[in-house]
Amino acid sequence: MQSQNEIRQQVTNDIVAALEAGTPPWRKPWAMSVNAGSPTNAASKRRYSGINPLLLEMASQRMGFRSRHWATYRQWQQLGCQVKRRPSDVPSGKWGTTIVFYAQAKATTVNKDGHEEERVFPILRSYSVFNADQVDRAERFQVEEVQAEPVDFIDYSPADEAIAAVPADIRFGGDRAFYQRGTDFVQMPHKHQFREESEFYGTAFHELAHWSECRLGWDGSCALGELRAEIASCYALAELKVPMASDMENHHAYLANWLEAMRGDPRLIFQIASAASKATDYLLSFSQEPAAVAEKAMA
Repeated sequence: MQSQNEIRQQVTNDIVAALEAGTPPWRKPWAMSVNAGSPTNAASKRRYSGINPLLLEMASQRMGFRSRHWATYRQWQQLGCQVKRRPSDVPSGKWGTTIVFYAQAKATTVNKDGHEEERVFPILRSYSVFNADQVDRAERFQVEEVQAEPVDFIDYSPADEAIAAVPADIRFGGDRAFYQRGTDFVQMPHKHQFREESEFYGTAFHELAHWSECRLGWDGSCALGELRAEIASCYALAELKVPMASDMENHHAYLANWLEAMRGDPRLIFQIASAASKATDYLLSFSQEPAAVAEKAMA
């Protein structure tokens, strides 16, 4: 079993390599299809959160998976399906995709008064999941074919409703997008000023992620705040089935800083992805039913 440090280092190495190759794992452009949306557990129907969407997207890019549905070996069996045998050209231990979770660990210590105290702390653990494309009898979770023709209509109404529900002061006009912390408002150009409609939504959620910083206790640097907002925006677009740009044209100034910070601290991307996931949940909670919010909080 890998140690916490080994897990963090391997994940960081993979994400750094993806960024260096120009394929950020949190960006996934697509036409609307049955596969649109966030990586989801096939058994629980809950979307994955934290660092796990990035790990699953990297695996999909590497292995060519088209389904967004994943589950453990046992969960697929409980669904009446069976994970296929590992192909001979896939190395041992590489057929499943490793994702992580934090388990609660306990330790007993002696305080300065000589009394024993029980301390609870999180410990990083990993386990393997398999994509529906690796599973027999999982047709209902698979994508039969990739659409050859672009889809003319994309339903942006869920994104419009989500933005409208956030109780932020959003002001439209001008040719710049930013969050003004001092006076607590978001400035956005009008939708028609963007090259593509989807860029408007990506920018809006990016700036709203900045708006959420003081409300969720984020106190990181400016550059890391940009990474948090970038990932949170992409998580929100994936949840709302809005296509996103695959390039990072607006983030080149921060890329070197992100790479340097990740290389220097393997824990960093876990912290950023967790903060981004919380920001996404917070922003979308204003437009979701209370039951849906409660379910995601338990995931």
